[in-house]
Amino acid sequence: MMDSFTNIFRIPELKKRIFFVLGMIFVFRLGAHIPTPGINIQAMNNLIQAEAGGFLGFYDLFSGGALRNFTIFSLGIMPYISASIIIQLLTAVIPTLEALAKEGEIGRKKITQYTRYLTVLICIIQSLGITFWLRQLRVGELSIVPNYNILFLITTVITLTAGTIFLMWLGEQMTEHGIGNGMSTLIFAGIVARIPIEIGRMIGLLKSGSISLFQVLFFVAIIIVLTGLAVVSQQSYRRLPVQYAQRIVGRKIYRGQSTQLPLKIDYSGVIAVIFASAVMIFPSMIAKFLERPGATGLIANITMWIENLLSPGKIIYTILYAGLIIFFCYFYTAITFNPKDVAENMKKYGGFIPGIRPGAPTAEYINDILSHITLGGALLVTIIAIVPDFIGKEWELGMYFGGTTLLIVVGVALDIVQQIESHLLMRHYEGIMKSGRIKGRRI
Repeated sequence: MMDSFTNIFRIPELKKRIFFVLGMIFVFRLGAHIPTPGINIQAMNNLIQAEAGGFLGFYDLFSGGALRNFTIFSLGIMPYISASIIIQLLTAVIPTLEALAKEGEIGRKKITQYTRYLTVLICIIQSLGITFWLRQLRVGELSIVPNYNILFLITTVITLTAGTIFLMWLGEQMTEHGIGNGMSTLIFAGIVARIPIEIGRMIGLLKSGSISLFQVLFFVAIIIVLTGLAVVSQQSYRRLPVQYAQRIVGRKIYRGQSTQLPLKIDYSGVIAVIFASAVMIFPSMIAKFLERPGATGLIANITMWIENLLSPGKIIYTILYAGLIIFFCYFYTAITFNPKDVAENMKKYGGFIPGIRPGAPTAEYINDILSHITLGGALLVTIIAIVPDFIGKEWELGMYFGGTTLLIVVGVALDIVQQIESHLLMRHYEGIMKSGRIKGRRI
């Protein structure tokens, strides 16, 4: 195992990419400790501490603790994720965007540019909402914004928007020059940075007698089991047998051969979970922005109703969250894997699935199989995502490290390891795993 890790640093390009990612993560973590001017950090910390298991605790976890200190990265990368969701959904329904998506690299660059513009707009709206919300908040005797004026408003909006734009650029650079998906890696780094603090919080609850040792051990056991299931969900696939007939191309004769078409049970990976989490943030965020301390009336009742129903661990939240995960699993599979293209390519090169006619019948067969296994994969991901959150809420563990964060950590880690494996095997080195590659599970 140690020799395999040593091989990583024998490849100059791979070593450069890994150190580049580590350097960008260092910059990200450094920015997560630079506070925005005009905020009482102690009061903000107390507010986040009081809602560790709610919406603010969830957002703080995703931002790597940046929200509790109200730093320049307080909005995190979530506005970019939200913009990506909107653009991808619009691509499926607007012919102009759909045509751009099919134009190759030039079209993708144009769509990326639209995503950036939308990210800036979302950042401005969110940062304005945050400043208006913080204006009226007090935690005990402490005011979160001691001196609210137009200068604070402008400074905060510019700072938070610029922070997210910088993170967006940072993620794109990590994707291009590093290992793994940059945006996912930033979320991964933020979550990992908060894990020791969340563990410390649980230990504190154990010492105070708020929870028992049995509850802690049971929760840890659930996390271990679900970690194994998360790996299975990311690595499992269904193999379809494919037969290629003998064919003659020019003067060459290509013999018939048998191969397999692997279909993953979950093509979305961590994307479905991240997208679903981003969507579920919006109702609670809007409710928080509209919340007025001591206010009564229709708006106050609506905001209270939203916060009560759409907080992690509640039945309505769980049902909606599960539905969104399943939807985004299917949606992402639909935009990344086209059975018609696969069937046409097989037919072009003389391939066919035994018992199935080439062309449209093959595409329908593949689509049917894919629909069934995607449902199984989506349900497995949903179970992993909601079970720890539900247990943590019922037992009042006071933390938001559960199935959602578990899936993101496992998914991003596997993606990084797979890319490192590819670099090692491409240069005739043994992979990190003993077998030389990460094997998927056949179902």
